[in-house]
Amino acid sequence: MSFDPALLTFDDKGLIPVIAQDDASNEVLMLAWMNAEAVARTLKTGRVTYWSRSRAAFWVKGETSGHVQHLVELRVDCDRDCLLVRVTQEGPACHTNRRSCFYTAVRGGNEVEILTPMR
Repeated sequence: MSFDPALLTFDDKGLIPVIAQDDASNEVLMLAWMNAEAVARTLKTGRVTYWSRSRAAFWVKGETSGHVQHLVELRVDCDRDCLLVRVTQEGPACHTNRRSCFYTAVRGGNEVEILTPMR
């Protein structure tokens, strides 16, 4: 069965959440958004392309920072309303220069930074 992006469930703004996961380590790197065209571009180029809600524009991960995400596999969840992109990540995934955007843990009711910025 061939993949049809039209069968995905996008929100009222035409977006779907996307979780980026490192293919080698299984580490969750970030969450972002795609529209149908970003999904198509990602599949066509192998470079993960998101939709920037703040800029209202396409955002090819690493285009300006050099911290590229190469698509290994795109997965669709059971409700077809969320995507998982398994990637090869070059450099940090987070704009704070950390490996993952999920660098704050809640432990014992306190926020604790568990990842430091990469050099």
